[in-house]
Amino acid sequence: MTALSEDAPAKVNLGLTLGPTRADGRHELVTVMQPVGLCDRVRLRPAGLGAIRDEVACPGVVGDNLALAALAAFRERTGWTGAPVRVEIDKRIPVAAGMAGGSADAGAALRLVARAAGLRDQRLLREIAAGLGADVPAQVRPVRYLAGGAGELLHALPDPAPFGVLVVRDARGLATADVFREADRLRLPRSWAELEARRAELAAALVAGSPLPPGDLLLNDLEPAAVSLRPELAWTLDDVRGVGAAHAFVCGSGPTVVGLFADVEQARAAAARLSGRDPAPLAVEPWYGTALRAPDEP
Repeated sequence: MTALSEDAPAKVNLGLTLGPTRADGRHELVTVMQPVGLCDRVRLRPAGLGAIRDEVACPGVVGDNLALAALAAFRERTGWTGAPVRVEIDKRIPVAAGMAGGSADAGAALRLVARAAGLRDQRLLREIAAGLGADVPAQVRPVRYLAGGAGELLHALPDPAPFGVLVVRDARGLATADVFREADRLRLPRSWAELEARRAELAAALVAGSPLPPGDLLLNDLEPAAVSLRPELAWTLDDVRGVGAAHAFVCGSGPTVVGLFADVEQARAAAARLSGRDPAPLAVEPWYGTALRAPDEP
């Protein structure tokens, strides 16, 4: 097997409506998942001589790696018995930042191992991904999606017109599970009826490839929980609005704060104005994964 590589783009949530808790303990949600041009680079190559199991190397990141779980799940579900492989990740997406960095790596690992195994069944890859985490199915083929369920029900949307995204990272991560628990404590989840209404509104707003939903649909229901756990995020939101963002919100479960601009040049100018922050803010554009887009599946 020759070495294979792919970009693994981060995502931002353009609006996130939090619904009731399901029987499996996950929350129903409705959100638009937008990949952006902040990417890890993921490589798949044969494992070293004498290796008896798959390996993942991700310098600077400690603990369990979702990409390794993706390889194990792929082998178990497909019965693939290829020689052990090694996944190497050049990490650019911040960890525990609400940008699906680990999920992006897992999605790229699934794409790569499927290429190595000669598997072209996209539905099966998404089923494997759904068992790994709520954000992983959208990362198997990272394009703009309207997502439902706990993130596993995906409807591909047209690529958006260009716009700019200011990404203001935080030096400390936030555990997704902690944010959801805080959301429950604050009684933030909405009713089924509200969830379905929001799904219909988002679908209607984005069906023609509009760059962004209307402002009232960009609200993130997890933001109050993230701010409750990390009050200083309120200051970051004010800073992002202060440099001209048309919309500013916590990304996913946080603590990353995102600002939206008409184009990437405006986002770059805003990042320069906030350059004293550590880590430094980034300006990115939507990531257009047209080459990776598979036919939309129910």
